[in-house]
Amino acid sequence: MSVANKIKGALEKASWIRRMFEEGAELKARLGVEAVYDFTLGNPDLEPPGRFKEELIKAAGDPSPGLHAYMPNAGLLATRQVLASQLSRVYQQDFGPQDLVLTCGAGGALNVILKALLDPGDEVLIFAPYFPEYLFYVDNHGGVARVVETDEVFQIDLERLQEALSLRTRAVIINSPNNPTGQLYDARRLAEMAQVLREQSRRQGRPVYLVTDEPYRHLVYDGMEVPNLFALYPDTLLATSFSKELSIPGERLGLAAVSPQAAFRQELTAGLVLANRILGFVNAPALMQRVVAKLPGVTVDITPYQRRRALLAQILSRAGYDFLLPQGAFYFFPKAPGGDDLAFVARLKAENILSVPGRGFGRAGYFRLAFCVPEAVIERAAVGLARAVSHKP
Repeated sequence: MSVANKIKGALEKASWIRRMFEEGAELKARLGVEAVYDFTLGNPDLEPPGRFKEELIKAAGDPSPGLHAYMPNAGLLATRQVLASQLSRVYQQDFGPQDLVLTCGAGGALNVILKALLDPGDEVLIFAPYFPEYLFYVDNHGGVARVVETDEVFQIDLERLQEALSLRTRAVIINSPNNPTGQLYDARRLAEMAQVLREQSRRQGRPVYLVTDEPYRHLVYDGMEVPNLFALYPDTLLATSFSKELSIPGERLGLAAVSPQAAFRQELTAGLVLANRILGFVNAPALMQRVVAKLPGVTVDITPYQRRRALLAQILSRAGYDFLLPQGAFYFFPKAPGGDDLAFVARLKAENILSVPGRGFGRAGYFRLAFCVPEAVIERAAVGLARAVSHKP
């Protein structure tokens, strides 16, 4: 056997997103890229803002000595100072550079946080539908993922949450705007959830941490606002990245941050810094750290995403799909006509339309379409989307 049994098992459960993407690559090789309509990957296709490119060129050409040397494991102090000020404005909390650790993307931030928090057997609650890698991230660090179903409109079900809590609960992961549903969690229910977690923390005699995964915070529509979890719950930790707001996913730059109100604030941050080092991430790329320090508050223009959302919503509505309009991110998560998401995704594939079955996100009976694709792709897929929903087996 070439790999560990645990990895062999993980390969068998590997992400449906990547599986469908790979099937799509084969289809494109056979039919040509223009004939295939690929909605599988949440890969932002907008170019980064012009300011990003300007600062990148400046940073690359800076002749100052020592710019490529080792740095503090938390990241460059100057960058953390800028980002702490930015977080303070966004969340209305008094963040300092000591509260931040720069990481290799949001995935790196989540792994650093979980490594710092979990003892073997500790439980992490995850709301379904969920980003599938959460299950692997928790397992990476000896934890046990407990999936909590949301309601029919993908909002937190407090009764199910309370049933899932136990004396081993160490953390709850929140992802809003949500991948795959595009929904924002309701502020009132989040406040009620915060109260539940306070009570659970008192019962356990240690904090239950709220881990908020927010790479899509700046991709929201119709004047919606993402609730401020730091204001609702003191023991909150943030994992985020610049992948979506600056459209630079390949640069793998993110951060983890500890609430200034958190119990054991200094110990938590020290744990994150150590975890960043011993997991082998060590530091996020130095060049990107210097670039983002020049871009506080700069984001991509989401107008193209807004147009695509409107276009795809119109196409899906006309074809008769049952879906909620996404409030953020760049995903639709409609119900699979007929109820079998695998069968319907196969039906779409027969129309050269690539999507991801909902069971890959912990909610069978749905499928995900990522609309971070050109409008022309959405328009050309309209006929196939209509034909698939009207198909009679």
